[in-house]
Amino acid sequence: HVQLVESGGGSVQSGGSLRLSCEVSGDTKSNYCMSWFRQAPGSELEGVAGLCSDGRTTYADSVKGRFTISQDNAKYTLYLQMNRLSAEDTGMYYCAAGPPLASIRYLLLTSAYNIWGQGTQVTVSS
Repeated sequence: HVQLVESGGGSVQSGGSLRLSCEVSGDTKSNYCMSWFRQAPGSELEGVAGLCSDGRTTYADSVKGRFTISQDNAKYTLYLQMNRLSAEDTGMYYCAAGPPLASIRYLLLTSAYNIWGQGTQVTVSS
């Protein structure tokens, strides 16, 4: 089975940057979609950015122009580069993986994924 392990979270001041990593291990597939989600205290899980193995990507409006999702296939790792962070970006960040999706409209839906990591905490102080 596939396992996901996130890392790279931490505390940063508003305006700063962080890069999250999600290492994939186990029975990996050549066709897939993966996304980053986050959950702020008292809030629901929110899709942040996603990509599929064919190169399609999507971003939540709240992070467009600030966050970049990418992958290193040789390292089986998914990344999320986060720039110009603000307090509103604080939360637990999770990566998720699942089968390929017909439309990127579904990339940021939790129901699209059946494999989740344990999460990494991001705290942005203003």
